[in-house]
Amino acid sequence: MTSQIRQLSTADYPFVISVIDEWWGGRQMADKLPRLFFEHFTDTSFAAERDGKLVGFLAGFISQSRPGEAYIHFVGVDPAQRGSGLGRLLYETFFQAAQARGCVLVRAVTSPVNRGSQVGGVPISSGYDGPSGDRVRFIRSLRGA
Repeated sequence: MTSQIRQLSTADYPFVISVIDEWWGGRQMADKLPRLFFEHFTDTSFAAERDGKLVGFLAGFISQSRPGEAYIHFVGVDPAQRGSGLGRLLYETFFQAAQARGCVLVRAVTSPVNRGSQVGGVPISSGYDGPSGDRVRFIRSLRGA
């Protein structure tokens, strides 16, 4: 099965919000992904489709405050598609889009409970998002990529 990557659109929002909590194993995640990503960041946010069905997405943007930096806000892959390389394809698509816009660095954060996204012993930043807001912070250099 080949995946098709395209820009995320406003029309994708209802479907993504309907499955997001399920894709995160019942965790309440819908409120962490506002509709504005589907309206204002479509140049750097992507949907993955297989057989005409949305099976993954990435919401990201180019920083207005930090020239040369981009940020990945949210990535989701249908649990039935995990391990297929779909997440990697979404990330690589974002990295290429960010680099084409002059970015040399990409940042992202996740909750320590999201063990599936953590690799390489990345340390936890205590209190990053306030009390009880511990986060794992990722940085990817696009130099030489």
